[in-house]
Amino acid sequence: MLRDELLHRLADLGACLRFFSRLPVPQLGRLDDTGALPDLPRAAAAIPLAGLLIALPAALIGLMAGAAGLPSLLVGLLVVAALVAPTGALHEDGLADSADGLVGGATVEKRLSIMKDSRIGTFAGLALILTTLIRASAYGALFAHPALGVFAVLGAGALSRLAMAALWAALPAARPDGLAARLGRPDGRALALGAGLTVLLLSPLAALAGAPATLLGIAFAGLAALVFAAFARAKIGGQTGDILGATQVLAEAAFLVGLLIGG
Repeated sequence: MLRDELLHRLADLGACLRFFSRLPVPQLGRLDDTGALPDLPRAAAAIPLAGLLIALPAALIGLMAGAAGLPSLLVGLLVVAALVAPTGALHEDGLADSADGLVGGATVEKRLSIMKDSRIGTFAGLALILTTLIRASAYGALFAHPALGVFAVLGAGALSRLAMAALWAALPAARPDGLAARLGRPDGRALALGAGLTVLLLSPLAALAGAPATLLGIAFAGLAALVFAAFARAKIGGQTGDILGATQVLAEAAFLVGLLIGG
C-alpha cells in the first residue's frame, strides 16, 4: 500500500511538472503517464513541490550571478528570467491577460473576451513591468546573503503555487469550457497535504531569515491571493487559467515584499 501511494505521488509530481513547465520530465515510476494531465483533485498536493523544483535552476543562477559580483538588480533580473524560462511565461501571460480583462472590460462577457485575446494592452504592460521590477529588486536584495537568496527563490516557488491551488479550490470556474474547469478543483485533503509540505519546504528559509520575516511573507502572500480572489469573483464570477497564473505571480511578489519588510 505504501509503495502504491508513493508511486501515485510520483506520478502526480511528474504530471504537475509537465503541466506547469516545459521541463523535460522523464517518467517518474510505472504509474506516471507522461501524456496525461494532472488528476487535480489529488495532484494538487504535489503542486508546491513542483513549484520548488521549477524554481531550482533560478536559485542556482542567482547563486552564481551573486558569486560573480554582478550588481544586485542584474542578479535579480537574471533570477526572474530563469523563473520565466521553464514555464514559457505561463503565469506572466495569465497576469497580463487578467490585468487587461479585469480592469479594461465593462461586462463579464467583455472581460472574458479580452482575457482570451493574445494582444497586450496598457494594463497588461504595467502589470508585467511592475511585478518584474518588484521581484527582481527583491531577489537582488536577498542574494546579498547567498543562502537566503537560494531558499527565498525556492520558498517563493512553493508558496506561490500553494496560493494558486488554494484560489483554484475556493472559486468556481468562470468559464465552464476552460481548461481549469475541465481539470476539476483541488480537494481539501490535497490542499492540506500541500500546505503541510509547503511548511516543510519553507523551514530552511525560516531558519535563515527568521520566523517573523517568513511568517510576514506568508501573510502578505495570503493577503494578495485573498484580495485578488475577491476582485476576480466580483469581475468575472470566479477563476480561469489566467486568474490562476496571475495569482502565482502576485503571491510570489507579495511574499518577497513581506520577507524583506520582516527582515
